[in-house]
Amino acid sequence: DSLSSHPQPGLNTAILASAAPQVEMALSGGHIRALQTSRPAAPRASQVVQVRGCSSICSLRTQPTRSGLRSHLQLAHRQRASLVTAQFGSGAGPLFEISDGFETPIQLAYLLTLLGFLAGGAFLVVRQVLVRRELDEAAKALGERIRTGEASCEDYFELGVVLTRKKLYTQATKNLERAKKLWDGEETELAQVHNALGFCYFMMDRSDLAIPEYKMALAQQPGYVTAWNNMGDAHESNKAWGEALAAYQEALSYAPSNEVALQRSAYCKNKIDSRATSNL
Repeated sequence: DSLSSHPQPGLNTAILASAAPQVEMALSGGHIRALQTSRPAAPRASQVVQVRGCSSICSLRTQPTRSGLRSHLQLAHRQRASLVTAQFGSGAGPLFEISDGFETPIQLAYLLTLLGFLAGGAFLVVRQVLVRRELDEAAKALGERIRTGEASCEDYFELGVVLTRKKLYTQATKNLERAKKLWDGEETELAQVHNALGFCYFMMDRSDLAIPEYKMALAQQPGYVTAWNNMGDAHESNKAWGEALAAYQEALSYAPSNEVALQRSAYCKNKIDSRATSNL
């Protein structure tokens, strides 16, 4: 069919290449006639639309360029800012700009914090491994001296302390009992043996054996603050709040700023007061 009775000067051929079915049309004598209709091949990464018949050829590429991506990101950012402003008011626009600028520093702060935690955890693990290795080496050396019969009472005491730090309380009590029997040093130093032995018994849930050891340690060294605190702890396990409070007060008489005695004495006072109130 004739669509126009007058030809358009200067335009000879128009070729349109797009994702729609390809249609080539030729203008001849003022009539437009379809030459060929076919389905195009799959679209390429870069398609070109060319219009001939002008002084130049205009090419429009669908593949985005770097400047196009930048423009697209800037447009998306402006759209987000406009949405925030429309939702929260005009004062939220500058706040959005400021928060958008702080995204990278905040992420960096989170990363540094995470690295700090990881470094601290790694340090604690390495330190624990080194301490454990040191204790193993000390226990091995002391055990060798005991097996050869060259050990002294101090060696038994040191081995008992090492085993206590390794939480091997049953083996520790055997060596500490041996050290107590063989002790030939100062009586005030023997107080440390009684205190260590009492602590091992307490950790084995034998406060009935721990309290007498603490008493012997305090008889030999009355100003032994650690033994007083251990005594109070043993009485607390038996819920003997009055005896525990008395032990902590004795510790405070020698060391008024001792944090353990201050905290536990306050706790025992609260227990005694609550019991008195409940009995009324």
